Amino acid sequence: MTKSLIYLVFVISVLFSCTEKHEVKDSTVDRMHNGLMQDSLLEYQDYINKHYQVFAMPLPKNLTFAGETVPMDDLFVREKLDREILVNTYWHSNTFLFQKRANRWFPIIEKILKKNGMPDDFKYLALIESGLDNVRSPAGAAGFWQFMKGTGTGYDLEINEYVDERYNLEKATEAACKYLKIAYKQFGSWSLAAASYNMGKGGLNNQLTKQDVDSYYELYLNKETSRYVYRILAAKLILSNSENFGFNIRKSEMYHPYRTYTVTVDSSITNLMRFAKDNGTNYATLRALNPWVRDYELPNENNKIYEFKFPKGDFHVEEMIEEAEETEEEYEDFVEDKIELQKDTVRKSKRVADTIKLKDTLQQKTEIK
Repeated sequence: MTKSLIYLVFVISVLFSCTEKHEVKDSTVDRMHNGLMQDSLLEYQDYINKHYQVFAMPLPKNLTFAGETVPMDDLFVREKLDREILVNTYWHSNTFLFQKRANRWFPIIEKILKKNGMPDDFKYLALIESGLDNVRSPAGAAGFWQFMKGTGTGYDLEINEYVDERYNLEKATEAACKYLKIAYKQFGSWSLAAASYNMGKGGLNNQLTKQDVDSYYELYLNKETSRYVYRILAAKLILSNSENFGFNIRKSEMYHPYRTYTVTVDSSITNLMRFAKDNGTNYATLRALNPWVRDYELPNENNKIYEFKFPKGDFHVEEMIEEAEETEEEYEDFVEDKIELQKDTVRKSKRVADTIKLKDTLQQKTEIK
């Protein structure tokens, strides 16, 4: 009994000592909270000068977009890129959302870009167009890729009061690939193809002819298009090296890909609310997973095939986090195995080198004799 009491007292004393050690005492902050620094602006300013820091981000010496070299030795290029990096680095809430959403949607976009032989960097074009959100611009552009209605229908997207495939990520990404491939064939440059996505192929071609240049980085353009490719480059730099820009997000805090299954339909649906319930969910979830649906019914006189996504499981946060943690553990195990394999290779190489060195030494000794 006495020993247990002594042990209990010891544990409590250790806990108290740990708590005291982790308390951060700052007399200046205490005085601010207590209202004792109201008339001491100089002291307050001195405190800010010592403790508050904001850093300018260094620019890379070398940079590429879609495999093409960005002329980083050009003063105007560097300063335009610098602006976009600073804007996106210190617009914290927006850039955090970009990174979280990218974790969910980039895998889908990357797969389609790869299938179409498109440079992976174009996923950042979708990001700067819409923030990876199904938004609609004041001009009427819609979806992740911000297609106008006329352009969307021209690239085989169905757009009417019941269906708008500009909001179907897979189909809109396919349409964007078609547009950009045609633009690349016309201009011979991915940066110019990207610029044409913003201002149109005709408008860009007119400026190239008028200014007698063949590079995006040499063009004088409207303010939006002149910033466009630099915004893509800034997004690429920040999202691919987020920790270097001060962004630290745990895997469990990312937005993870939805776990879904697909139901194929080739006939009219008169009541999408009932259709959702028959598939174990509700209309709100159906619309969230299938944003291309624009009404409460789906007429289908031509028996077109539509694919609806429905949730696997209950979409509980715990399920998403557990899956993310499992993926992260698998990746960490893979990295550890790879490192161990590399170490083993180095050890084997060293043994081989030592053996060769020993043979050379023995041979030299024999020759001397």
